[in-house]
Amino acid sequence: MESRFRFRLYLLTAMILLGVFSLLHRLHQFQIKDQHYYIRQKPGFSVVAIREPGVRGEILDRNGVPLAENYRIYELVVNLGEVRESWIRQWKVEKSVGEETDEKPPEIDKIVERLILPRLKELGVEPRLNRTAIRTHYVTHGDLVPYVFPGELDFDQFSRLAEHKLGLQGVYVNSRPQRRYPMGTLAGHVLGYVQQWKKGTYTPAEKAEFAHYFGDSKGVSGIEKTYNDILTGLHGKRSLYKDEKNNIIGRTVDSRAPGQGAELTLTLDAGIQCLTENVLRKAGRAAAVVMDVNTGEVLAMASVPNYDPNDYVPSLTQKSADYYFQNKGHPFTNRAVSSYQSGSTTKIPVALTALMNGQAGFADNCRGYVAFGRTKIRCWHTAGHGTLRMDEALQRSCNPYFMDLANRMGREKMVEGFSALNLGRRTGVGLPEEKPGILPGSQHWLQLQEPGSIVTPSQVALMAIGQWDMEATPLQICAITACVANGGTYYQPRLLKKATLLDDTIVPDVPKVELDLVKDKGVSRSDIKRVQHGMWLAANAPGGTAGRVAIKDYTVAAKTGTVQKGTPPNHTNNAWVTAFAPYDEPRYSVTVFVEGGKSGGKVAGPLAHMILRGIAATEKGLRLPTKRMGKFAGHFDPIEEIELPEDALLSITLEDVGETGDEVSEALDENKPVKVKPRIIPLPGGGSGQSEDADE
Repeated sequence: MESRFRFRLYLLTAMILLGVFSLLHRLHQFQIKDQHYYIRQKPGFSVVAIREPGVRGEILDRNGVPLAENYRIYELVVNLGEVRESWIRQWKVEKSVGEETDEKPPEIDKIVERLILPRLKELGVEPRLNRTAIRTHYVTHGDLVPYVFPGELDFDQFSRLAEHKLGLQGVYVNSRPQRRYPMGTLAGHVLGYVQQWKKGTYTPAEKAEFAHYFGDSKGVSGIEKTYNDILTGLHGKRSLYKDEKNNIIGRTVDSRAPGQGAELTLTLDAGIQCLTENVLRKAGRAAAVVMDVNTGEVLAMASVPNYDPNDYVPSLTQKSADYYFQNKGHPFTNRAVSSYQSGSTTKIPVALTALMNGQAGFADNCRGYVAFGRTKIRCWHTAGHGTLRMDEALQRSCNPYFMDLANRMGREKMVEGFSALNLGRRTGVGLPEEKPGILPGSQHWLQLQEPGSIVTPSQVALMAIGQWDMEATPLQICAITACVANGGTYYQPRLLKKATLLDDTIVPDVPKVELDLVKDKGVSRSDIKRVQHGMWLAANAPGGTAGRVAIKDYTVAAKTGTVQKGTPPNHTNNAWVTAFAPYDEPRYSVTVFVEGGKSGGKVAGPLAHMILRGIAATEKGLRLPTKRMGKFAGHFDPIEEIELPEDALLSITLEDVGETGDEVSEALDENKPVKVKPRIIPLPGGGSGQSEDADE
């Protein structure tokens, strides 16, 4: 009897346990395993996909100094569609119980004011209410693009709001990365700036995929624009379940975190860049480029006036806009890649073109002028230089020598040689703002002229001394100088050293050779030495035009240039100098351009001297300081001369010889000038400048 009772007890216990197990199994089946299936059967259920912007890649200098990075900001975000639906539900409930209500829901800005702001005030946050912006945003984007209240939350506010969860539908706090340029204006023209995502710039497919859309910022100038595609990280995505009351239910599904964009390492050296920018502030409107002659890497590229890319984060204020756009010096113009008449620095590519055409030994007797029919184009040294060879002509910057040399070769050979040296076309350095310059006589130039236009011998002569229509950028002149310095190899100038993504190199650090004068053109290295020696004479021998560039115990070779703009008495000059150093083992080329500088020797020369002196100091173990730079507005004051530092020790005694700065006015026989049709010079950013008469 007892055994039968025990059996029944065990059986009952087993049945109870089996029932409990079955119940637990079914609960697991319903609530966990098949949770999403049953959620989807619920009336009003929806899956909400949220697009999150990718993290923009950082930009570093060659030594790892951050030039563009990201920092995290906290913001208050409102989905206006959800807020309005929440208000309507509440309004219908109040109406159903007979409470006094408005006939229809108020405007969206009033709903935000009544429903959201009081709760935020309780939590110590009082955002600015822009009624017009809220209404416009709601009408334009509905509930696809959340509205972001102006101004950032501090971390305490963010934490407090996140902790209390607000208790308001459609209102939440968000954190996202935002661009920052920690060095201020340093290399601003090179880096460019980004523009925050413009609301509404999404495709129909994206609109169909995402219920809430946050777009990516976009580079609109400089490196930020050129490499925008690889800098932009892969966007993230979160999918949430919502019920018919827009309450979040269940867990997040289909989640993908935003990706990081590529990290760019530039060729710039922040120390040399900082040095160059500080030196240029001694001029009003100027540019300078420093290159590694053996790789084509741009170590510094500076332009003044300048701008701060941080002013575009998150957007340009009216105060900043007034500061920039009322400055007639055009702070957004990168003068280092803008084109200008290149003056006597053009004599370097003329010399290289002569080497390509077997004219290395050309000698000429300078009588103080060259006659073209009844027109005489004079030398700056009106008494004449006598018989000169190439190196001596470069030393003294003799106009007749290079005018005769150019006409000896002819227009076609000149255009061919200049084109080989990348004049008249962009270098491909990686900046969208780069200009190609102007190469007179080229096919592109002829297409822009009147039908039947020809290039006369006198125009070829003016082209050879960087006058008339001949224009080049400081970057182009610096790259040609680097070609001379390294013995005849033209490297493509480059700003991007390498790019890495997820530890993989997607852009390798490889110099690109575009021209080898020795291999491609049959130029001998001894002939290239003639050009090098001529530039050495210009900086280090009596009678040279570039004595103010010379440095004690650091041998420099250089060439100056001066260009007159406009016609007397209202003309101004632009000053040029281009140099390389050290002479025996060249490593650096430097080109300086100054608008409003009286002469290349007295204005641009000292600036190049100071840049090269700073670089020379680094080779002795000193370190160039790197600091955050501020804005510089520039000026339009004519610059007669820039004084060298008091402790400057020059290798030769300075003599007041060389270019006077009035090459055009002194070059032409005023009795029989040949007029060239004035050109309207386009100004950066639209519009046009004054008409420029280029006398022949």
